[in-house]
Amino acid sequence: MLLPISFVGAVLLVAQGVPETLAGPQTVTTLQGASQTLILGPIASQDVIKTLGSNGGGYLNANGAHPYLNPTGLSDWLDLVLNLLIPFALTYTFGRYVKDARQGWVLFAVMASILVAASLGAMALEGAGNPRLPASVDQVAAGNMEGKEVRIGAEVGGLSAAQMAATTTGAPPVTYASLSPASGGIAMALMLTGEVAPGGVGSGITGILVYVILSVFLGGLMVGRTPEYLGKRVESYEMRMLVLAVLVPAIAVLGLVSLSVSVPAGQAGPANPPPHGFSEVLYAFASMNGNNGSAFASFTGDTVFYNVVGSFAMLAGRFGTLIPMLAIAGSMGPKRQVPRSLGTLPTGSAMFGAFLGGTIIIVGALSYLAALALGPIAEHLAMLAGHTTP
Repeated sequence: MLLPISFVGAVLLVAQGVPETLAGPQTVTTLQGASQTLILGPIASQDVIKTLGSNGGGYLNANGAHPYLNPTGLSDWLDLVLNLLIPFALTYTFGRYVKDARQGWVLFAVMASILVAASLGAMALEGAGNPRLPASVDQVAAGNMEGKEVRIGAEVGGLSAAQMAATTTGAPPVTYASLSPASGGIAMALMLTGEVAPGGVGSGITGILVYVILSVFLGGLMVGRTPEYLGKRVESYEMRMLVLAVLVPAIAVLGLVSLSVSVPAGQAGPANPPPHGFSEVLYAFASMNGNNGSAFASFTGDTVFYNVVGSFAMLAGRFGTLIPMLAIAGSMGPKRQVPRSLGTLPTGSAMFGAFLGGTIIIVGALSYLAALALGPIAEHLAMLAGHTTP
């Protein structure tokens, strides 16, 4: 299935002007008479593979901002669709595997609702621009165009930033450091909550199942009975593993952010004073922990300190979630099915979907709200008050 999708996607990109050739670099003369070397190659097909697999980066090392990779607004929309295909399709796959399509549709609905809300928020914020600028400044009418490609625009730039952060791709046609403070906070929040809306290939469905089991446990506490999911009891061992899956990434991010802003080697990373400098550090660890591959452009991460502590963030973000979830799967798999009863929580219902969405938001807020308040929230309030720093 992926082969025809890749082929069709490459054809559509070529139709938009993305190069697809085996030719080597070409030297041309510009209109100003200067000599310039143009890098060519199988750019369209490689871009489709990169986007489908939520890999980030790009053939020309400029992510989605390079005109060869992303020449028009339509090519940008195509990239966004390709980004979302596999993560959302895995919810249908999950429903087929558990022989209950409603389970998959609930996950799809929760993922889509969070992503749509975050994307609309980022689009509105980028479209509004900086309200402190004089009315005569073009940026008020055009939105926050700093760090945006003119062919993409402010609103779609905000949409792309949110979706690339939510899918672990980290290859938008914008500069994250130039987003409005609250838009940058939205991108961070999407990563910090485990990138479950919809997340990367395979990691999104794994991450949201952490919250599903947590929601089932909380629902069981409300009705006073042992929680069940997919006909299997969720007992003490599963809950201990679940706590690890929730807390290990959070402790790694918050602990390493605290360490980085407390020692001189870490303070040398951000190029701006707080709160934006704090946002640079927080975003860096959120990205490393979530396999996102993006950063605020002004952040200097290629130092011995950040290479070492960043490796711990990456290990915690991957194995801290995967190992406990594999342990939960191994524990629940051999258990006998429990017959449904009036007290069984209907996990294939809209009510459970709303409960699951609330759990994701509440757990994320409890874990990271203080850190977000020190960075993007404080910066946004300072911007509205007319200050560069609070």
